[in-house]
Amino acid sequence: MGKILILSAAVAMMSALSACNTSSCIENQSSLPMAGLYAAGSGSSISVTSMEVGGVGAPGDSLLYTGNTAVSSLYLPFRSAERSTSFYFLYLGDNAPQPDTITFDYDSTPYFVSEECGAMFNYVITGVEYTRHAIDSVAVTDSIVNNLDLERIKIFMRVNEEEEEE
Repeated sequence: MGKILILSAAVAMMSALSACNTSSCIENQSSLPMAGLYAAGSGSSISVTSMEVGGVGAPGDSLLYTGNTAVSSLYLPFRSAERSTSFYFLYLGDNAPQPDTITFDYDSTPYFVSEECGAMFNYVITGVEYTRHAIDSVAVTDSIVNNLDLERIKIFMRVNEEEEEE
C-alpha cells in the first residue's frame, strides 16, 4: 500500500510540474514592435482602411496589412539576422500620394526564455528613416523592443489637406 501511495504521489507531482512548465510559457514569444497610427496635426489616434503595409526586400509574402478592415495599430516584425528592416506604406485610392517607406536600424540580441519556450530576440532601435509623402513623422517612444505587448512606435500621418498646410 505504501509503494502505491508513493508512486501515486510521484505521478501527481510530475503531472503538476509539467503542467506548470507548459503554462509558464508566455503567449507572446516574439519581440514584435507595435506601431500606432496618429494624426499629424492633433496627435490623436486614427484608424486607416485605405492602406497596404508590407516588408521591403522580405523573403516570401511580406504583406502585413491590407485595407480590408480599419487599423489603428500594427506589428512591424524585424528580421533578427539583419541590422535594419524596411516597410512600405502604400496608400489606396484615386488621389493617393506616393508610397512611404520606413527603415528601422537596430541591434538584436538573442534571449533564452526557458526550455519549454526556447529563445527569442530582443531589439534596441538605434535609428529610423522615413519618406514624407503621407507620413509626417515617426517617433520611437521606447527603443527597447521585447515581447511585452506595448506600443513602441508612433507614426504621425497627414490625414487631410488642411493638416498638411499647418
